[in-house]
Amino acid sequence: MLLRLAGLHDLDALVDLQHVGAVRGLGHIFPQEDYPFPRDQIHARWIAEIAHPDIDVYVVEHTGVISGFAATRGNELLHFGTAVDTWGTGLAVAVHDEILVHLAAAGHSLVRLRVFEENHRAISFYRKLGWRPTGARSTTSFPPHPVLVEYELSLGDHEPNPNR
Repeated sequence: MLLRLAGLHDLDALVDLQHVGAVRGLGHIFPQEDYPFPRDQIHARWIAEIAHPDIDVYVVEHTGVISGFAATRGNELLHFGTAVDTWGTGLAVAVHDEILVHLAAAGHSLVRLRVFEENHRAISFYRKLGWRPTGARSTTSFPPHPVLVEYELSLGDHEPNPNR
């Protein structure tokens, strides 16, 4: 098992990891000179989500350190990311498959997520794993309020990666 439920003691490592990944992976969406990573707001959001009874927040423990995070609410994958130094290693696919096991065990057959329209790396990742766009669009609460697009996946159609 790579995932474990997150606790408040994980917050600093979780926010640090998310900060590095956001700057690297989303810097073209949130240029840091104009829209720096909102560390205090993200920290507060994680506190609220860890405490929320309808949200499951996980950290990924890999090689003894926190190497990723995920959060789900109902059938929605709210947040997902792995440490920059793990990108391309297959860790994200393994964690993704484990998240889907949790969602299926909770009784969900169709799951959804939202991703930044300009996050081409993430969109490519999700599409390779079978996620399909629904056409739904929204904007994020963080300036400059980029567009989010919704994707869904039927768990009955998903084949876990046999190479993990």
